[in-house]
Amino acid sequence: MESPRPTSRRHFITGRTAASELHDLTGRASGDPTSETSLFEAAAGSEPPYLVRYGRQAKASDFQLHLVAGRDPHGPEAALAALDVVDEIETQLTVYRETSEVLEINRRAALEPVPVEPRLFELLRRSLELSRATGGAYDITSGPLSRVWGFTRRQGRVPDEAERTAALGFVGYERVELDAAAQTVRFTQPGVEINLNSVGKGYALDRAAEVLRDFQVHDFLWHGGQSSVLTGGAPQRRADGEPAGAWVVGVGHPLRPERRLAEVIVGDRAVGTSGAGFQFFRHEGKRYGHILDPRTGLPAEGVFSVTVVAPTAAEADALSTAFYVLGCEEAERYCAARPEIGFLMLLPNTGGNAVELAVCNLDDRSWRMTS
Repeated sequence: MESPRPTSRRHFITGRTAASELHDLTGRASGDPTSETSLFEAAAGSEPPYLVRYGRQAKASDFQLHLVAGRDPHGPEAALAALDVVDEIETQLTVYRETSEVLEINRRAALEPVPVEPRLFELLRRSLELSRATGGAYDITSGPLSRVWGFTRRQGRVPDEAERTAALGFVGYERVELDAAAQTVRFTQPGVEINLNSVGKGYALDRAAEVLRDFQVHDFLWHGGQSSVLTGGAPQRRADGEPAGAWVVGVGHPLRPERRLAEVIVGDRAVGTSGAGFQFFRHEGKRYGHILDPRTGLPAEGVFSVTVVAPTAAEADALSTAFYVLGCEEAERYCAARPEIGFLMLLPNTGGNAVELAVCNLDDRSWRMTS
């Protein structure tokens, strides 16, 4: 018997543009959480807190950490230590540095089992688990497809069918085998490779948050390039130490990139957003986005953006990609068995002059419309 579908609501947001402009979507995948006034909502009748921002460039993104000024005596030390961890993970996961562990796996794993650092092994295990749970809509082996479509060099092109078919021959999570006892990974054939870009930023945020908590810093907001956000605690605390106020993460309007469409209110939760508003190209009048369906080798269609709320930033990142590929009904079916996962999905409306917003597993205290 199928699990009952979770509570899901639809909202229609009237656009000021015609259907042709909907097709020409170039909006942002997420709202801009870097403005101080947009990061939190203060408790009623209280003075809003001051935030201190720490930042560093990593994984081709601007990682920023926001702490409450004066609350944690070890805050600056904790922030620098956490940012160092982000750098370490960048070195480990990137496929653009010769010394990275992931690149070493890609070189050797088709020839022999390769030992893997324990935390990276767990990330690979969880990634493959998510691939199985989403029927392959999320897949860390899809790099060959991105390459033939030109997205790895940001020079988009439409491959012919032979190229796409050849690339698909190297794609598939089942081609990656893990040995839990030996903590090794191997590929079942040459040409397979892994790429953790779709989960790496979120994973870095999760690991960095562990460092903050080791320093007893529990109230924070991290973001990695705005599309990956992780919050801890609350921006304000009452006299008895209980949380007050809330962290707020924006969701951008796909047709009006300068405006927010909605906000997600979170604490001790992660938010990941996927969309093709930035990375796309046009060919013979058609728009091709960079998020590819690993099962077909074609760009995913029918969704503007997906914002996922999850317990960890790695899972929020991975599932936002998977849900973008799956579409609304399949994403809702997935969430029926995972009540701790929720999403906001922006969809084209068949009426041609509006955006449809689907909400799943988020109650009215967890999100709100802003436009």
